[in-house]
Amino acid sequence: MSTHFFDLDRDGLAQLASEHGFRSFLPKQLLRWVYEQGITDPERMTDLSKRDRERLPDVLDFERSVELTHQLATDGTQKLLMGWPDVEPGPGLNILQSGGDDRETECVMIPTEKRRTACISSQVGCPVGCRFCASGLGGLEGNLTAGQIVEQAWRLGRLDQVDRITNIVFMGMGEPLANYANVTRAIRILNAEWGLGIGARRITVSTVGMPVAIRKLAEFELPVTLALSLHAPFDELRRDIIPWAEHATIRELLDACNDYFQATGREITLEYILLGKLNDQVEHAQELARLARTLRANVNLIRYNEVAGLPFERPVSADVHRFQAILKDKGVNAHIRASRGRDIAAACGQLRHEQRQARVDDECGANGQED
Repeated sequence: MSTHFFDLDRDGLAQLASEHGFRSFLPKQLLRWVYEQGITDPERMTDLSKRDRERLPDVLDFERSVELTHQLATDGTQKLLMGWPDVEPGPGLNILQSGGDDRETECVMIPTEKRRTACISSQVGCPVGCRFCASGLGGLEGNLTAGQIVEQAWRLGRLDQVDRITNIVFMGMGEPLANYANVTRAIRILNAEWGLGIGARRITVSTVGMPVAIRKLAEFELPVTLALSLHAPFDELRRDIIPWAEHATIRELLDACNDYFQATGREITLEYILLGKLNDQVEHAQELARLARTLRANVNLIRYNEVAGLPFERPVSADVHRFQAILKDKGVNAHIRASRGRDIAAACGQLRHEQRQARVDDECGANGQED
């Protein structure tokens, strides 16, 4: 079974080259072709010998994903729905652990004037089950390997009008800290000067909150930005909308985040999705402000993107701006994140959910016609 190229670091490539009798400078050539030139077809790697070009496909898989859907929004946001065909796990690899063929993930490229941000997934589905989110509607279907995580960012960087990815956010499908080993291995490759060369400060890991894992990440050698998906300032409300919240109180999470700041010097981002009339009222803003002032943090306010079949509403603009004003009046640095890609179902897990539902509807229609 061949090895996934994107799962290997420089030392791993050197070991593979040695084991298969390639020349010692092959890894440097491959890293340049793939990460600098964006080329994964050995036949186009013109400085490789004919023999090496012929042998490489038997040793390395360069791209393991299949592009199922590519959508372009009017604001320039691009979204990919990617399929991961069944593969046999190679030595030491944690290939997707779920069964069946319906294994799909999403990733998004979000452009601004100065940035090209890749929002990538760490799992297929999600174990957290946030009641407002499409990602976890089918539960957790498996972990992505480091290579599958890196391949998402590489693919987004090859899209038209992108040039290069400047920032990475682990805010796609899945709970990154529940796939800690593969996520941190992927971060090393994304950060490496021979890889995508993205600085640690430009990589954000978003978590719903696992105190032990947060403290473990604080010991990671790369000081990435930590974002806590808070979404409610009261424990009871948070447990209502985030099932995993029963495992840790808000106070326990903020204590872990404070430890992260003390270890890394990196200010924490508190992510807060505003759900119309549920968590966007004055009392919620006042309590969120109190919590935010207990640590070095900024608050990122996100308007909810509606998901078909879920009973949550997008907040009205007046409530959003009132919420932000309360936070600022109390000395909290609060931003309202611009809604991007609403015309292409860019919310986390939304495209996969819609396409799966469409397939179910088609099957039901076909069965009805047969009856």
